[in-house]
Amino acid sequence: MRHDSETPMLLPTEAPAARVQNASSRAQCVLVCEHASRFIPASLNGLGLTEDAALSHAAWDIGALALSVELMKALDAPLVHSCISRLVYDCNRSPERADAMPQVSEVFSIPGNENLTDAQRAQRVREVYEPFKQLLSSTLDARDRPPVVVTMHSFTPVYNGRTRSVELGILHDEDDRAAQLMLRCAKDSGLKAALNEPYSATDGVTHTLQEHAISRGLPNVMVEVRNDLIDTPTGVDRIAGILTPILQTVIDAYSHTEAKQ
Repeated sequence: MRHDSETPMLLPTEAPAARVQNASSRAQCVLVCEHASRFIPASLNGLGLTEDAALSHAAWDIGALALSVELMKALDAPLVHSCISRLVYDCNRSPERADAMPQVSEVFSIPGNENLTDAQRAQRVREVYEPFKQLLSSTLDARDRPPVVVTMHSFTPVYNGRTRSVELGILHDEDDRAAQLMLRCAKDSGLKAALNEPYSATDGVTHTLQEHAISRGLPNVMVEVRNDLIDTPTGVDRIAGILTPILQTVIDAYSHTEAKQ
């Protein structure tokens, strides 16, 4: 049964679509986690997913929110994150992109995304993407100094049958300053780090950087951690311990930026 686009998709008990934590922090950094949740509103009937699909990396970035929260605490930075599965709407994609509401994600079919009407797509943009976009924009604009924007993601060790050896991906769009610095800092981290792996801007994964950071002239970087390293609390603690000083160095590199007038 397909949801009627004239009826609110999110129940009052399922809202909001996005949250900010530690908003009062004065750190010169904003953390972002677009794929933090695998939650699907009840009105969408689970998108017709199999149990394996609903629990998989296709539905969310496994471990990414837990890691983001630990970094938020360690860096004393605000964290903006989505509360809705990326399969309902991928907040790291623009509304005109087909993969903002994918019909297939790697090996998983998404029946509830097949043959969506323009009205149904518009509703998901209105109820999921726009609240996330507005919350992130207001969080960035409220900072008293231009912050470094750090988006946090995780990726599966095996994708379409291909094993990925990289453990830490550091991605950038047209502004590579923060990414290059982070890569240099990660050299002795013990993690196998690479620039623009396992994705790059050519894969269309830097929408948040473009929309919110580059448009404001803010330093930015997209961080990808292999999800088998952060699928347990112990793993999250370990990777947070490695990334905290690296990200702090990146933040400190921009600490000379003058406060807004």
